[in-house]
Amino acid sequence: MVTGLHVLVYSTDPDADQDVLQRILKCRSVPAEPGRIIMALPPAEVATHLGDGGFTQVHADRELLGAVLYLMCDDLDAAIRELREDGVACSDPEDTEFGPKATIVLPSGGEIGLYQPSHETACG
Repeated sequence: MVTGLHVLVYSTDPDADQDVLQRILKCRSVPAEPGRIIMALPPAEVATHLGDGGFTQVHADRELLGAVLYLMCDDLDAAIRELREDGVACSDPEDTEFGPKATIVLPSGGEIGLYQPSHETACG
């Protein structure tokens, strides 16, 4: 029934953020609407967390649940070093209950998560 996962990243500067995401993901892409591409993702997983109900985004005339995007890596320190060398802004790493994490600061000022899971992942 379900054949894939399509993630929408809302941004105040989608062109610049798209360029950075393409540099980070280093993956295949296809053209979409003018100036937009759709990028392939590495293996993904999804989990639910308790929310307060106020985290939504209107899309296609429907109020959809909000989501938080975390990219996963095997070595957080090495990933941060590589991203910074490529000119991508990252926060300093910090320890969490789910593994060390940092954030990637996109040109729009928005941030996405980056972490090294300390838990078993569904991706293998």
